[in-house]
Amino acid sequence: MRHLILALLFLLPLAVIAHDDMAAMHMAKGPQLGASAAFDTHGRLWLADAADGHVRLRHSDDLGKTLSTPIDVNAQAEPIYDSAENRPKIAFGPHDELYVSWSQPRAKPYTGFVRFVRSLDGGAHFSAPITVHHDRAEITHRFDALAVDGRGRVVIAWIDKRDLEAAHAHGKRYLGAAVYYSWSDDEGRTFVPERKLIDQSCECCRIAIARTPQGDVAVFFRSIFGDNIRDHAYAVLPADGQPSHAERATFNQWQIAACPEHGPGLAIGTDGTRHAVWYESEDKPTIWYGQLDPGQPPQHAQVVANAGASHADVAVHGKTVWITWNRVNANGYALMLQRSLDNGTHFDAAREIAQSVDAVGSPQLLQNQDRAFVAWNTVDGFRLIPLDAP
Repeated sequence: MRHLILALLFLLPLAVIAHDDMAAMHMAKGPQLGASAAFDTHGRLWLADAADGHVRLRHSDDLGKTLSTPIDVNAQAEPIYDSAENRPKIAFGPHDELYVSWSQPRAKPYTGFVRFVRSLDGGAHFSAPITVHHDRAEITHRFDALAVDGRGRVVIAWIDKRDLEAAHAHGKRYLGAAVYYSWSDDEGRTFVPERKLIDQSCECCRIAIARTPQGDVAVFFRSIFGDNIRDHAYAVLPADGQPSHAERATFNQWQIAACPEHGPGLAIGTDGTRHAVWYESEDKPTIWYGQLDPGQPPQHAQVVANAGASHADVAVHGKTVWITWNRVNANGYALMLQRSLDNGTHFDAAREIAQSVDAVGSPQLLQNQDRAFVAWNTVDGFRLIPLDAP
């Protein structure tokens, strides 16, 4: 019930806070709920989370019914952020290379380094962890987002406060943070010096990341426009040295001098349609869906859910679009789903597909061949919920 009360308070507009939870600054004393799941090319499900100072991997060959013995990817324990917004990530290369990233808290509050390991033998052995960015100042480099582009290059984006620190050192105002990114073209052995994508991003909302039909990596994230208007921006991250450019992509005009800790979701169809979900709470908590048209308001924009709703994700396969989110209610948490069969123009009525009486992590939509699933980490254990009949 304590978790439920806290969640209800958080969903009130006045409860939005300026910084993320500092509890993650210490090593977890057991498994936490910030987890990421992914299918490899053979249909094996992998789950990445953190426990006792280690990022650990488990896999399943029966669609999540049973999980293997955990494998620690970092041999030496270290602090690890493992909240829903800042959880360990997992991705796969074209030849089953296994990549894992996470954010490591440093000694000062709200600081971190982006960490990375790789396995080239299916998870039997992992490289020693490396810090992705060349900048080693004890500031924010965290909320990492991980993807592999169409040429097999590993791309990582994160929230970074080096420009905030520089501005403050010169007595200048600077809102929020910045988004930086880097890439590796040698299977994660090394990363190029980081590049800045944009100034004045939100401080602690996760970055949504997806691959375009052309094989590039795109990001969708909460940015800051004007005087603390916390809308979202979209950009493609070229991993070949070409310049990148972020454009405003939502126009809800939510003005608040704080971070809501609610990152968006992004899925890009084979036709290039950029399906997105995002959260805002100008008048009341609201999850939106729309098709991004960077520089212009989203097309087919519509409200998905209101009070009690949080942390949505989106996926697309052909003309089918799924949206999932958490909803808090008097009995705990409900996992909600909406589906569109016409590429996001219209959606079925929302329906509840699972429940939990205690705390839950953010849901994550996954696809394996022609099937869709929701990965949902709860206090009672990890769940993989199929959305379509086999």
